[in-house]
Amino acid sequence: MRIIKESEPISSKIEFIKDKFKDCSDLVVREFEVGVDKECKMALIYIDGLADRLSISDFTLSNLIIDSRIAQPNEIKEDIKELIKNKTIAITDIKEIEDINEAIDNILSGETVLLIDKVKEMIVIASRGWPSRSVSEPQTETVIRGPRDGFTETLRVNTSLVRRRIRDTNLKIKTISLGERSKTDTVIMYIEDLVNERVLKRVEDRLNTIDVTSIKESGDVEQLIEDNWLSLFPQIQNTERPDVVAAALYEGRVAIMVDNTPFALIVPSTLNTFLQSPEDYYERWIISTIIRALRVFATTASLFLPALYIAVTSYHPGMMPTGLALYVAGTRMGVPFPAFTEALLMEGTLELLREAGIRLPGPIGSTIGIVGGLVIGQAAVEAGIVSPLMVIIVAITAISSFATPSYNMAIGFRILRFIFMILASILGLYGIMLGFLAISIHLANLKSFGIPYLEPFTAMGEHFTDLKDTIFRAPTQSMKLRPKSFGIKNLNRLNDKRKEQYGEDDIDR
Repeated sequence: MRIIKESEPISSKIEFIKDKFKDCSDLVVREFEVGVDKECKMALIYIDGLADRLSISDFTLSNLIIDSRIAQPNEIKEDIKELIKNKTIAITDIKEIEDINEAIDNILSGETVLLIDKVKEMIVIASRGWPSRSVSEPQTETVIRGPRDGFTETLRVNTSLVRRRIRDTNLKIKTISLGERSKTDTVIMYIEDLVNERVLKRVEDRLNTIDVTSIKESGDVEQLIEDNWLSLFPQIQNTERPDVVAAALYEGRVAIMVDNTPFALIVPSTLNTFLQSPEDYYERWIISTIIRALRVFATTASLFLPALYIAVTSYHPGMMPTGLALYVAGTRMGVPFPAFTEALLMEGTLELLREAGIRLPGPIGSTIGIVGGLVIGQAAVEAGIVSPLMVIIVAITAISSFATPSYNMAIGFRILRFIFMILASILGLYGIMLGFLAISIHLANLKSFGIPYLEPFTAMGEHFTDLKDTIFRAPTQSMKLRPKSFGIKNLNRLNDKRKEQYGEDDIDR
């Protein structure tokens, strides 16, 4: 920490900063003199590309030069700093600092630092203005009905999108810096009179214990603060939708936003939250319930269907009706591989196509995934490598996996699918049951910032009302309380002031 001395000339300050930024061609140092007799030396320092040059020249530099010429000489000599702050700089956000290393951190953050000769304090002028992407529709969480705006890579744009939805002074936004070198701005957002204080303290403690060189994306933070990093199940929800973050904050949860990424983190998160889509709350309750049930069925099918095929065809053909067993045996006539190898070959090929589709440009990628799967599947059947029934099962599995709203959860299920296939090839249905039992035990022990991962499915007593918002979504009028599972302060969400009968009185025609 280097504090500026009162009598220290401006040249030594500039040399110190230039030495720190040695071989940095984007550093701009604009030295000039103010006053009628040019009796006071100053310097504006900023990073080209991080600071808005227009605001620096129009609202800072020009004002300093012009206003100093019409100011009284004694006013400049007596208190130049106050003259600049109160009468010259036409920018709202300015502050004083004394530590020159803090000034360097501000310069690296896109601010402009004003140095004044023989003045101890330095003035930091808000001037951030780097190129940024405009607000657009989220790419990973598309909906038919709902808002179309999504987060960007600029932190303040993201916080404003949430603040726009929560116009409440109880919405608190705390900013911390993470990364020894990157010094990435990170924000903790919560609603003060709703949040669970113990969860909030855990979030703050875990973030404060992060000691790493750089934070490049919210995924870095997620991996450093999650409860169980060995689990295949994500314990922190990520989203690029402001409405999802706002809804989570209204439920008393905590949001974490990281600069340079459009993905926000939400904690605590449970298995139930990963199976929900924001669109569920914008449609009528019966439609949402049917879609949720279909989604859970599809997710279950994507996890167990290939394993069940392997187990039944390899170990338990007697469980099938005679006609179906003969048909399955007929389709496998001439296939040189056992059912497990057959399934592994097709599933592995599908995963390869899926990965290739992600890396290729948008239109080409989707074409590769669909056409490639059809062509390879047809070719494999005609070559006698796999049976037609296996191609159908793999296709159903692939389509079902896309029904999982969370990409993180879908990846976990895809890995578990292969584990269940291995267990089915070794022990048949007993292997599937053992695997399911092991996963159930793991999920029962898993927690997200102190909240059980299976809440509210394992809810007992007063938490039983949270089951209204699981596979079954109750009508909005009956969801009068916020989820109790997160341990929030204020449970009241809805006061239904309407009369019991919708149609109160007939309208005279």
